[in-house]
Amino acid sequence: MEAVRASAAWVASRSSHVKVDMLEVEKVVDKIEGNVPKVEWDFEGIHYFDDGPLTVQYLFVLDALNFCFWPDKDLSYDHLASGLKLALEKDKTALDADRLQNYTGPQLRQLLNWPRPLPIEDERVRLLHEVGMELERSFGGEAANLVKSAGNSAATLIELITRHFPGFRDHSLYKGHQVFLYKRAQIFVADLWGAFKGQNYGEFHDINSITIFADYIVPAVLRELGILKYGSNLSCSIDSNSEIIPGSEEEVEIRACSVYAVEKMRELINKKFGKQLLSIDIDLWLWSCGVQNMALSHHRTLSIYY
Repeated sequence: MEAVRASAAWVASRSSHVKVDMLEVEKVVDKIEGNVPKVEWDFEGIHYFDDGPLTVQYLFVLDALNFCFWPDKDLSYDHLASGLKLALEKDKTALDADRLQNYTGPQLRQLLNWPRPLPIEDERVRLLHEVGMELERSFGGEAANLVKSAGNSAATLIELITRHFPGFRDHSLYKGHQVFLYKRAQIFVADLWGAFKGQNYGEFHDINSITIFADYIVPAVLRELGILKYGSNLSCSIDSNSEIIPGSEEEVEIRACSVYAVEKMRELINKKFGKQLLSIDIDLWLWSCGVQNMALSHHRTLSIYY
Protein backbone atom coordinates (compact mmCIF):
# COMPACT_ATOMS: atom_id res chain seq x y z
CA MET A 1 0.00 0.00 0.00
CA GLU A 2 1.71 3.12 -1.23
CA ALA A 3 -0.42 5.34 1.02
CA VAL A 4 0.87 3.40 4.04
CA ARG A 5 4.50 3.52 2.89
CA ALA A 6 4.36 7.22 2.03
CA SER A 7 2.68 8.33 5.24
CA ALA A 8 4.96 6.13 7.38
CA ALA A 9 8.01 7.70 5.72
CA TRP A 10 6.54 11.16 6.30
CA VAL A 11 6.15 10.45 10.02
CA ALA A 12 9.61 8.89 10.30
CA SER A 13 11.21 11.99 8.77
CA ARG A 14 9.60 14.19 11.45
CA SER A 15 9.51 11.85 14.42
CA SER A 16 10.78 13.18 17.75
CA HIS A 17 9.93 10.33 20.16
CA VAL A 18 10.99 7.37 17.97
CA LYS A 19 13.98 7.07 15.67
CA VAL A 20 14.95 4.42 13.13
CA ASP A 21 18.65 3.58 13.55
CA MET A 22 19.89 2.80 10.05
CA LEU A 23 23.21 1.47 11.34
CA GLU A 24 21.32 -1.13 13.35
CA VAL A 25 19.13 -1.93 10.34
CA GLU A 26 22.30 -2.71 8.40
CA LYS A 27 23.72 -4.80 11.25
CA VAL A 28 20.59 -6.93 11.40
CA VAL A 29 20.49 -7.35 7.62
CA ASP A 30 24.16 -8.39 7.59
CA LYS A 31 23.68 -10.76 10.52
CA ILE A 32 20.86 -12.64 8.80
CA GLU A 33 22.73 -12.33 5.46
CA GLY A 34 19.53 -11.18 3.82
CA ASN A 35 17.76 -14.42 4.75
CA VAL A 36 14.59 -14.13 6.76
CA PRO A 37 13.54 -17.48 8.25
CA LYS A 38 10.38 -18.68 6.52
CA VAL A 39 7.43 -18.83 8.88
CA GLU A 40 4.43 -20.67 7.49
CA TRP A 41 0.96 -19.27 7.94
CA ASP A 42 -0.84 -21.13 10.74
CA PHE A 43 2.45 -22.43 12.06
CA GLU A 44 0.69 -23.10 15.37
CA GLY A 45 -2.29 -24.92 13.83
CA ILE A 46 -4.88 -22.62 15.39
CA HIS A 47 -6.88 -21.51 12.33
CA TYR A 48 -9.93 -22.89 10.58
CA PHE A 49 -9.30 -23.96 6.99
CA ASP A 50 -11.54 -25.84 4.56
CA ASP A 51 -10.12 -24.47 1.28
CA GLY A 52 -13.37 -22.67 0.47
CA PRO A 53 -15.52 -19.59 1.09
CA LEU A 54 -16.15 -20.46 4.73
CA THR A 55 -12.43 -20.01 5.37
CA VAL A 56 -12.67 -16.50 3.87
CA GLN A 57 -15.65 -15.73 6.14
CA TYR A 58 -13.69 -17.03 9.13
CA LEU A 59 -10.62 -14.94 8.31
CA PHE A 60 -12.62 -11.75 7.78
CA VAL A 61 -14.42 -12.12 11.11
CA LEU A 62 -11.15 -13.06 12.79
CA ASP A 63 -9.44 -9.93 11.49
CA ALA A 64 -12.42 -7.76 12.35
CA LEU A 65 -11.85 -8.81 15.98
CA ASN A 66 -8.05 -9.00 15.89
CA PHE A 67 -7.07 -6.18 18.24
CA CYS A 68 -6.18 -5.21 21.79
CA PHE A 69 -5.71 -8.38 23.83
CA TRP A 70 -3.26 -7.02 26.42
CA PRO A 71 -5.72 -5.62 28.99
CA ASP A 72 -6.50 -9.26 29.86
CA LYS A 73 -3.16 -10.87 30.70
CA ASP A 74 -4.47 -14.34 29.84
CA LEU A 75 -6.04 -13.48 26.49
CA SER A 76 -4.13 -13.78 23.23
CA TYR A 77 -4.66 -13.92 19.48
CA ASP A 78 -4.48 -17.72 19.75
CA HIS A 79 -7.63 -17.76 21.88
CA LEU A 80 -9.49 -15.71 19.27
CA ALA A 81 -8.32 -17.78 16.29
CA SER A 82 -8.85 -21.17 17.91
CA GLY A 83 -12.13 -20.10 19.55
CA LEU A 84 -13.66 -19.09 16.22
CA LYS A 85 -12.27 -22.27 14.64
CA LEU A 86 -13.94 -24.49 17.24
CA ALA A 87 -17.20 -22.54 16.92
CA LEU A 88 -17.25 -23.15 13.17
CA GLU A 89 -16.39 -26.82 13.56
CA LYS A 90 -19.43 -27.17 15.85
CA ASP A 91 -21.75 -25.02 13.74
CA LYS A 92 -20.98 -24.03 10.14
CA THR A 93 -23.52 -21.18 10.34
CA ALA A 94 -21.91 -19.52 13.39
CA LEU A 95 -20.38 -16.73 11.28
CA ASP A 96 -23.22 -16.22 8.80
CA ALA A 97 -23.90 -12.54 8.10
CA ASP A 98 -27.37 -12.55 9.67
CA ARG A 99 -26.03 -14.07 12.88
CA LEU A 100 -23.09 -11.68 13.08
CA GLN A 101 -25.58 -8.79 13.22
CA ASN A 102 -27.21 -10.11 16.39
CA TYR A 103 -24.42 -11.30 18.66
CA THR A 104 -24.29 -9.82 22.15
CA GLY A 105 -21.22 -9.56 24.34
CA PRO A 106 -22.09 -12.69 26.37
CA GLN A 107 -22.83 -14.59 23.16
CA LEU A 108 -19.48 -13.57 21.70
CA ARG A 109 -17.77 -14.82 24.85
CA GLN A 110 -19.66 -18.09 24.53
CA LEU A 111 -18.65 -18.32 20.87
CA LEU A 112 -15.00 -17.94 21.84
CA ASN A 113 -15.35 -20.06 24.99
CA TRP A 114 -13.99 -17.13 27.03
CA PRO A 115 -15.07 -16.95 30.69
CA ARG A 116 -15.22 -13.16 31.25
CA PRO A 117 -15.78 -9.88 29.41
CA LEU A 118 -13.37 -9.27 26.53
CA PRO A 119 -11.26 -6.11 26.32
CA ILE A 120 -13.24 -3.37 24.55
CA GLU A 121 -16.08 -5.89 24.25
CA ASP A 122 -18.71 -3.36 23.15
CA GLU A 123 -16.52 -2.36 20.21
CA ARG A 124 -15.95 -5.97 19.23
CA VAL A 125 -19.69 -6.57 19.18
CA ARG A 126 -20.26 -3.37 17.20
CA LEU A 127 -17.71 -4.46 14.61
CA LEU A 128 -19.33 -7.89 14.28
CA HIS A 129 -22.64 -6.15 13.59
CA GLU A 130 -20.99 -3.83 11.07
CA VAL A 131 -19.38 -6.74 9.23
CA GLY A 132 -22.60 -8.74 9.13
CA MET A 133 -24.74 -5.83 7.96
CA GLU A 134 -22.40 -4.67 5.20
CA LEU A 135 -21.64 -8.17 3.95
CA GLU A 136 -25.36 -8.80 3.68
CA ARG A 137 -26.09 -5.43 2.06
CA SER A 138 -23.27 -5.31 -0.50
CA PHE A 139 -21.73 -8.77 -0.89
CA GLY A 140 -24.53 -11.33 -0.63
CA GLY A 141 -23.56 -12.07 2.95
CA GLU A 142 -20.20 -13.60 2.00
CA ALA A 143 -16.70 -12.26 2.51
CA ALA A 144 -15.71 -14.47 -0.44
CA ASN A 145 -17.72 -12.16 -2.71
CA LEU A 146 -15.85 -9.16 -1.28
CA VAL A 147 -12.56 -10.85 -2.17
CA LYS A 148 -13.73 -11.81 -5.66
CA SER A 149 -14.77 -8.22 -6.37
CA ALA A 150 -11.15 -7.09 -5.89
CA GLY A 151 -9.99 -8.86 -9.06
CA ASN A 152 -6.93 -10.51 -7.48
CA SER A 153 -5.53 -7.13 -6.37
CA ALA A 154 -4.42 -6.76 -2.75
CA ALA A 155 -4.51 -2.97 -3.01
CA THR A 156 -8.03 -3.00 -4.45
CA LEU A 157 -9.24 -5.35 -1.72
CA ILE A 158 -7.90 -3.06 0.98
CA GLU A 159 -9.56 -0.09 -0.70
CA LEU A 160 -12.88 -1.97 -0.79
CA ILE A 161 -12.59 -3.03 2.84
CA THR A 162 -11.82 0.46 4.10
CA ARG A 163 -14.57 1.97 1.93
CA HIS A 164 -17.30 -0.43 3.06
CA PHE A 165 -16.25 -1.21 6.64
CA PRO A 166 -15.44 1.86 8.78
CA GLY A 167 -14.05 -0.32 11.55
CA PHE A 168 -11.05 -1.12 9.30
CA ARG A 169 -10.20 2.56 8.60
CA ASP A 170 -6.93 2.67 10.50
CA HIS A 171 -6.17 6.38 10.04
CA SER A 172 -4.45 8.90 12.32
CA LEU A 173 -3.66 12.58 12.20
CA TYR A 174 -0.02 13.43 12.85
CA LYS A 175 1.10 17.06 12.87
CA GLY A 176 -1.85 17.89 10.62
CA HIS A 177 -1.02 15.12 8.14
CA GLN A 178 -3.18 12.04 7.59
CA VAL A 179 -1.40 8.76 8.27
CA PHE A 180 -2.65 5.43 6.94
CA LEU A 181 -1.59 2.17 8.61
CA TYR A 182 -4.41 -0.30 7.81
CA LYS A 183 -3.11 -3.09 10.02
CA ARG A 184 -6.25 -5.26 10.08
CA ALA A 185 -7.19 -4.75 6.43
CA GLN A 186 -3.68 -5.68 5.31
CA ILE A 187 -3.45 -8.67 7.59
CA PHE A 188 -6.69 -10.03 6.11
CA VAL A 189 -5.02 -9.97 2.69
CA ALA A 190 -1.93 -11.65 4.15
CA ASP A 191 -4.05 -14.29 5.88
CA LEU A 192 -5.79 -15.10 2.59
CA TRP A 193 -2.47 -15.27 0.78
CA GLY A 194 -0.94 -17.49 3.47
CA ALA A 195 -3.94 -19.75 4.01
CA PHE A 196 -4.57 -20.41 0.32
CA LYS A 197 -0.85 -20.42 -0.53
CA GLY A 198 -1.23 -17.69 -3.14
CA GLN A 199 -3.97 -19.55 -5.01
CA ASN A 200 -7.74 -19.26 -5.34
CA TYR A 201 -8.96 -16.68 -2.79
CA GLY A 202 -5.33 -15.97 -1.88
CA GLU A 203 -4.12 -15.08 -5.37
CA PHE A 204 -2.95 -11.45 -5.59
CA HIS A 205 -0.82 -10.13 -8.43
CA ASP A 206 0.37 -7.24 -6.23
CA ILE A 207 1.01 -9.02 -2.92
CA ASN A 208 4.32 -7.13 -2.73
CA SER A 209 2.33 -3.93 -2.20
CA ILE A 210 1.48 -4.97 1.36
CA THR A 211 3.52 -3.53 4.23
CA ILE A 212 4.04 -5.00 7.67
CA PHE A 213 1.15 -4.93 10.10
CA ALA A 214 1.91 -2.26 12.69
CA ASP A 215 0.82 -3.77 16.00
CA TYR A 216 2.25 -4.17 19.52
CA ILE A 217 4.62 -7.07 18.99
CA VAL A 218 6.63 -6.05 15.91
CA PRO A 219 7.69 -2.66 17.37
CA ALA A 220 8.80 -4.41 20.57
CA VAL A 221 11.01 -6.79 18.56
CA LEU A 222 12.43 -3.93 16.46
CA ARG A 223 13.24 -2.09 19.68
CA GLU A 224 14.93 -5.19 21.12
CA LEU A 225 17.01 -5.46 17.93
CA GLY A 226 18.10 -1.84 18.38
CA ILE A 227 16.42 -0.72 15.16
CA LEU A 228 13.86 1.46 16.94
CA LYS A 229 15.19 3.93 19.49
CA TYR A 230 12.72 5.53 21.90
CA GLY A 231 13.13 8.78 23.77
CA SER A 232 13.60 8.50 27.53
CA ASN A 233 10.06 9.55 28.46
CA LEU A 234 8.51 7.10 26.00
CA SER A 235 10.83 4.32 27.13
CA CYS A 236 9.82 4.88 30.74
CA SER A 237 6.14 4.87 29.84
CA ILE A 238 6.42 1.59 27.96
CA ASP A 239 8.66 -0.14 30.48
CA SER A 240 6.32 0.83 33.32
CA ASN A 241 3.27 -0.42 31.39
CA SER A 242 1.70 3.03 31.27
CA GLU A 243 -0.96 3.50 28.62
CA ILE A 244 -0.07 5.44 25.47
CA ILE A 245 -2.95 7.56 24.22
CA PRO A 246 -4.34 6.45 20.84
CA GLY A 247 -3.59 9.02 18.16
CA SER A 248 -0.85 10.66 20.22
CA GLU A 249 2.43 11.55 18.52
CA GLU A 250 4.18 8.78 20.43
CA GLU A 251 1.70 6.12 19.38
CA VAL A 252 1.64 7.11 15.72
CA GLU A 253 5.45 7.32 15.62
CA ILE A 254 5.88 3.83 17.09
CA ARG A 255 3.68 2.27 14.44
CA ALA A 256 4.74 4.38 11.45
CA CYS A 257 8.44 4.04 12.23
CA SER A 258 8.00 0.26 12.44
CA VAL A 259 6.61 0.23 8.91
CA TYR A 260 9.37 2.53 7.69
CA ALA A 261 12.13 0.48 9.36
CA VAL A 262 11.03 -2.75 7.70
CA GLU A 263 10.79 -1.00 4.32
CA LYS A 264 14.41 0.09 4.81
CA MET A 265 15.31 -3.51 5.68
CA ARG A 266 13.70 -4.72 2.47
CA GLU A 267 15.52 -2.13 0.39
CA LEU A 268 18.86 -2.96 1.98
CA ILE A 269 18.41 -6.71 1.56
CA ASN A 270 17.67 -6.15 -2.11
CA LYS A 271 20.63 -3.81 -2.55
CA LYS A 272 23.22 -5.93 -0.71
CA PHE A 273 22.01 -9.46 -1.43
CA GLY A 274 19.84 -9.08 -4.54
CA LYS A 275 16.82 -10.63 -2.84
CA GLN A 276 13.24 -9.39 -3.23
CA LEU A 277 11.54 -10.12 0.08
CA LEU A 278 7.91 -9.52 0.89
CA SER A 279 7.06 -7.37 3.90
CA ILE A 280 4.70 -10.19 4.89
CA ASP A 281 7.62 -12.59 5.30
CA ILE A 282 9.58 -10.12 7.41
CA ASP A 283 6.51 -9.39 9.52
CA LEU A 284 5.84 -13.09 10.17
CA TRP A 285 9.45 -13.58 11.21
CA LEU A 286 9.45 -10.58 13.58
CA TRP A 287 6.04 -11.49 14.96
CA SER A 288 7.07 -15.10 15.63
CA CYS A 289 10.18 -13.83 17.44
CA GLY A 290 7.95 -11.64 19.57
CA VAL A 291 5.44 -14.30 20.56
CA GLN A 292 8.34 -16.53 21.59
CA ASN A 293 9.59 -13.79 23.89
CA MET A 294 6.50 -12.38 25.55
CA ALA A 295 8.65 -10.76 28.25
CA LEU A 296 9.37 -7.93 25.81
CA SER A 297 7.78 -4.66 26.87
CA HIS A 298 5.29 -3.35 24.34
CA HIS A 299 3.35 -0.11 24.12
CA ARG A 300 -0.14 -0.27 25.55
CA THR A 301 -2.86 1.56 23.65
CA LEU A 302 -6.59 0.89 23.82
CA SER A 303 -7.38 0.74 20.11
CA ILE A 304 -9.65 -1.20 17.76
CA TYR A 305 -7.05 -0.99 15.01
CA TYR A 306 -4.40 -3.40 16.38
